[in-house]
Amino acid sequence: MVSMGLLSVFVPTFLLVSLTPGMCMTLAMVLGMTQGVRRTLWMMLGELVGVGLVAVAAGAGVATLMLREPALFAVFKWLGGAYLAYLGVMMWRSRGRMAIPDTLASQARAGRRELAMQGLVTAVANPKGWAFFMALLPPFLDASRPLPAQLAALVAVILTIEFCALLAYATGGQTLRHLLGQADKVRLLNRVAGTLMVGVGLWLALG
Repeated sequence: MVSMGLLSVFVPTFLLVSLTPGMCMTLAMVLGMTQGVRRTLWMMLGELVGVGLVAVAAGAGVATLMLREPALFAVFKWLGGAYLAYLGVMMWRSRGRMAIPDTLASQARAGRRELAMQGLVTAVANPKGWAFFMALLPPFLDASRPLPAQLAALVAVILTIEFCALLAYATGGQTLRHLLGQADKVRLLNRVAGTLMVGVGLWLALG
């Protein structure tokens, strides 16, 4: 297990990092805006699985090998970024399953698997996330103690904090949707969400 002293440093450190706007948080806000918080939970599930995989890999030393294979990241980055940018363009044009329908009361149309895959790809295909966990986790791992138990405890803390941050951003997006919820502003809301989504795609591809 991880000592309480280390946790008292690790928790506020990762909390600050998680609350900082980034690709995953922006994606959560956009989907909260267009799909609502409940539907965005599926994206969060995929994102948390991706973050957990990256954290475990970084703690186990696999990240060092992964970062030495830039071609592998290039494939993930460009495919994932292009897909998110495409969704953003469709949202900007008020088209596609991710866009807000003209009648805001209409049921969300994005599939659960589609939402989960967006979160998973965004988390796993971000080399900055791998590099961050490589830098963050080792100082909190004690070589004299069993690694699996320490990693399990730290990853549990990471996923809890990450979920709370994602939920806060998604709730903010849904609140914005309600503020601009009049029918004549749906097009504007789609354009705001679409622009942010294109930004996330470019961030992922070029970051």
